[in-house]
Amino acid sequence: MFVIERVHIVIAAFLLLTLTMSGRVVFLHLYEKDFLQGQGDARTVRIDKIPAHRGMILDSQGKALAISTPVISLWAKPSELLEATDSLQILASMLDVEQVDFEEKLNKNRDKNFVYLRRHMPPSKARQILDLKIKGVYSEREYKRFYPAGEVAAHIVGFTNVDDKGQEGIELSYDTWLQGSPGKKKVLKNLYGEIIRDLEPVKDAMPGNNLELSIDLRLQYLAYRELKNAVSLHQAESGSVVIIDVESGAILALVNQPSYNPNNRQSLELASVRNRAVTDVFEPGSTVKPFTIAVALNSNRYSMNSTIDTNPGFVKVGSKTVPDPRNYGVLDLTGIIAKSSQVGITKLALSLDAVDVWTMFSDVGFGRSTEIGFPGERSGYLPNRRRWKDIERVTFAYGYGFQVTPLQLAAAYQVIASGGVKRRLSLIQTEFKEEERILSREVSRDLITMLASVVTNGTGSRAAIESFTVAGKTGTVRKVGKTGYLDTSHLAFFAGMTPVKKPKLVAVVMINDPKGEEYGGGAIAAPLFSKIMSEALRLMNIPPEAV
Repeated sequence: MFVIERVHIVIAAFLLLTLTMSGRVVFLHLYEKDFLQGQGDARTVRIDKIPAHRGMILDSQGKALAISTPVISLWAKPSELLEATDSLQILASMLDVEQVDFEEKLNKNRDKNFVYLRRHMPPSKARQILDLKIKGVYSEREYKRFYPAGEVAAHIVGFTNVDDKGQEGIELSYDTWLQGSPGKKKVLKNLYGEIIRDLEPVKDAMPGNNLELSIDLRLQYLAYRELKNAVSLHQAESGSVVIIDVESGAILALVNQPSYNPNNRQSLELASVRNRAVTDVFEPGSTVKPFTIAVALNSNRYSMNSTIDTNPGFVKVGSKTVPDPRNYGVLDLTGIIAKSSQVGITKLALSLDAVDVWTMFSDVGFGRSTEIGFPGERSGYLPNRRRWKDIERVTFAYGYGFQVTPLQLAAAYQVIASGGVKRRLSLIQTEFKEEERILSREVSRDLITMLASVVTNGTGSRAAIESFTVAGKTGTVRKVGKTGYLDTSHLAFFAGMTPVKKPKLVAVVMINDPKGEEYGGGAIAAPLFSKIMSEALRLMNIPPEAV
């Protein structure tokens, strides 16, 4: 009887417990459902980022200069990973790091919930590690920038950092335009933080905008190849080449040496990153003599046939003596340009108003930014004095005492080539044209004729191109050292245009400190101009002239 009663008590207790639990389940389901569901979701449902790639940078023909490729970054929870002691050696080996250093890094960050193991890994290699399912190792998808043209377009395009933010060049100046906007989505994650499945999108990822440059990659490759060969051949310190479309002001090519590979920056030298064509300034020397001649022509006191007596081959200006390489005798203005006579320009400059010469130099763009929007662009230096000493007027007129960039010099020659119209330069494909007349058509045509004589019968004969006419000016400038001008270090220039009858292209070539017996603009820069422009004319399908 006692046993039966005990059984009844046990059964009753069991039924009571079952009813209590059932009641609790019903209570939770009816009254605590939202709370419990939220708590469960907080542990399993997460908001995950959807990465957005940057816009592409393209050349004028639609060829990619910068693209984003998908990569995987591995990260870890150090406290969890340190528990997987058997896997640390394998993981360190696959990450190509020393196990001791690897464990030391994990221990230093033990209290953190997020530590990168390796950024931007190729997906195939990252998946090899993820397939090991090591506790505490997680992944996230990102994008890495790749530059198909490598060092050829590096100074224009620039590069991004590991977080895909622009650091140099176009990548920096147009960072906001190129940068995408990441999206969001709800995902279900397991205990190890791995995504089991996507639940629903919250916000769509917006890729960055593409950007089309004015650069023609064909011309860019051509100019880069020839410049690199020339700098190596003449053992020069550096060099720059700029090519401009006369009719639009578009920059078709802009190259420098030395350069760098933006896809591999482990041994990057800061000197190689500098875009010398827009950041380095120099005294332009004889390349600005045509603009002094322009002032003379504008004064209505001189014409192309006006003559200057350069006898006996030198002229005294105060206590200074300005010489020519030899006595050229009586020269007309064309002869002064063709022979690059310092004496001729000196006498001409002393007859002109210094303010008029300064104004001309300023109008063609010296001393001011070209406004192409490139980071770090220098505006050069153009002194504006109240009173000009005679020697200052003279040296200023033939290119000393002020500084310009290769791009500014190219922009100035574009004014002559376009019939006297200054067009705003651009690195971006655009239909907008900003124009300003600086020279009359007659003066610009006279200048082109004079500059053509430099190639046919002057210092720039080696700039000649078969089946095309060329107009341009050589320049050779002594570099400035700690104690003044150096006799053994020079800058060699050639600035020119082709074809002469209706110029299509303007180019400036600069070679910095060539070594060897030949160092002048006519011997170093002019032949390089000829090589580059002859091929550029062919690539652009510009028909030969009846020379």
